[in-house]
Amino acid sequence: MARIRGAVTLSGLTLVGLVLLGHYYFNFSGATVQETTFNLLSGLGQNSEFSWDSIATTKELKWHPCYDSGLQCARLEVPLNYSDPDGRKASIALIRKPADVPPESGFYRGPVLFNPGGPGASGVEFIKGGAESFSKILGPQFDIVGFDPRGILYSTPTALFFKTKAERAMWHQGKFIRIANSTDEGVARTWARSFVVNQLAAETDDGYLRHINTENTARDMLRIVEAHGRSRIQYWGFSYGSVLGATFASLFPSRIERLIIDGVVDAENYYATLWSNNLLDTDKAMDSFYTGCAEAGPEGCALWAPTASDIKANLTKIISTVRSKPVPIRTKTGYGLLDYAMLRITLLSGLFSPYESFPNLAQGFAELAAGNGTKLFDRMNPEAFQCNCESKVPDVKFSLDSYDAVLCNDGDDIPDDLESAEKYFEMMMETSNWSEIWASIRLGCVNWPKFPKDRFKGPFKASTSHPILLIGNTADPVTPLWAAKKMSKGFKDSVVLTQDSVGHASLSAPSVCTQKYVRDYFIDGTLPEPGTICHPVSGPFSTKADQAFLSTMAVEEQDIFAAVSALSQNSGIAGPVNVMRFKAETKGCLTVLCESSTLRYSRGVTTIDSTTKVAD
Repeated sequence: MARIRGAVTLSGLTLVGLVLLGHYYFNFSGATVQETTFNLLSGLGQNSEFSWDSIATTKELKWHPCYDSGLQCARLEVPLNYSDPDGRKASIALIRKPADVPPESGFYRGPVLFNPGGPGASGVEFIKGGAESFSKILGPQFDIVGFDPRGILYSTPTALFFKTKAERAMWHQGKFIRIANSTDEGVARTWARSFVVNQLAAETDDGYLRHINTENTARDMLRIVEAHGRSRIQYWGFSYGSVLGATFASLFPSRIERLIIDGVVDAENYYATLWSNNLLDTDKAMDSFYTGCAEAGPEGCALWAPTASDIKANLTKIISTVRSKPVPIRTKTGYGLLDYAMLRITLLSGLFSPYESFPNLAQGFAELAAGNGTKLFDRMNPEAFQCNCESKVPDVKFSLDSYDAVLCNDGDDIPDDLESAEKYFEMMMETSNWSEIWASIRLGCVNWPKFPKDRFKGPFKASTSHPILLIGNTADPVTPLWAAKKMSKGFKDSVVLTQDSVGHASLSAPSVCTQKYVRDYFIDGTLPEPGTICHPVSGPFSTKADQAFLSTMAVEEQDIFAAVSALSQNSGIAGPVNVMRFKAETKGCLTVLCESSTLRYSRGVTTIDSTTKVAD
């Protein structure tokens, strides 16, 4: 049997939401995870005066004040199984920021639906944090609407494979990042853990699980549109949201008023459960870090060296040293190891949101080279696990089991044997060394229940009632521009808008040019000319010249820049990886371990002094 060398896996299940990792899990901004604007978990324990249980599920949209001032929430009834519309129902959670103009006015343009990706990311949380910014980009005449797709977070039934928070925490506790090195253990452990959890998925299923898929979510979106009293959709979907958008456009081509797919996934590859062509531009994205750092100079980049190749060599040396000698970290409240797997995942996740991460990555690696690994370690580790043993433990409400439900129900069945998993890893490692992380996504579907595969999976070809707009970055780490161009060929008169930037989807970089095209498209349907390329206002390593240029922009452009800059710092766009699962699902009370006392388990989230020197 061939050996899988250097495969990085996240012990738990599949890898889901690297962008979740980048935006929610790594705290490079200096704020705590809870303080991050677009934290997927923000608000779960806040705004205690509002509860989704207080909103009845209705066949018509009935909006209620919720969360912050000005936001409204609703729960819409839809069929769980569209082949049996009179049977069991599902409840879709929605949130909106109403337009600033009255619906009866001639300026009102209706709702725009958003999907932040995943699959498994919460559209409610996405819009709860981003509604104001999106309203500034699109204009005051639109309702900004988010929804949790079926099976996800506030929508019910929700995909949950563990019966209690304690059971979930016990399964995940201490199981974070593993690396295979010269053995098959990393792949084998991920395979085995996926096997177990997907058996739990089958055991806890009461008949709902098979109906959590993208086709049904597309049909739910049509119900949402119709519940607004409209016949055609306005939609902006990111990452996996591009698969959802392409699926909707293929199923309902006559129902398109405006549709943007941004950070485009090759939907055919996705539905085949391959995940094999996502990394075409990952090295290009990484090269932008080296180039940007060299151009920023020593004042703008802490890891600066005279040339990009020098910076690459220095970073490679740091990582190589840590691979052979992990850095021990100890704090007053926690401890752990900063190792090769952590550094590689830190880098890959940083490529998703470079304007937030690149300067901080440079600072962290510079400190690590000088002997202090705490900045990188502090951003990598889950927050302290605390168990306050109360008499009543709340239900788990933020599981990402829904990711597996959507991905595995959508995709073709994969072989369940370990040998096939190892062969897949070998194949992926031949395409990119980043596959040591990425290739584990597919393993999440090992031993998935064998439901009938009667869902839509293409073809992605249609003459839509209004041409769709696709947006792709020139150096997107996981959704290459190539995929946008491929998907565009199936949709008549569609146009690909190229954003010349690094990062995942257009919101990862502050391009006023791109967002003005987005605004024009939603307002009057105008498409950019084929071949149009937009540039960001500045690079990830901002310079004094960049700051000087900002002052020359018109007021309208400054407003758009401010809005997209806020989103580029914490966009909340979710791509596939499963680190978030560990963090989210190990919070809560381990009631089996404590009664009246308080149990505290910390993996280290505060900075310490480290004297281990890892590179000269």
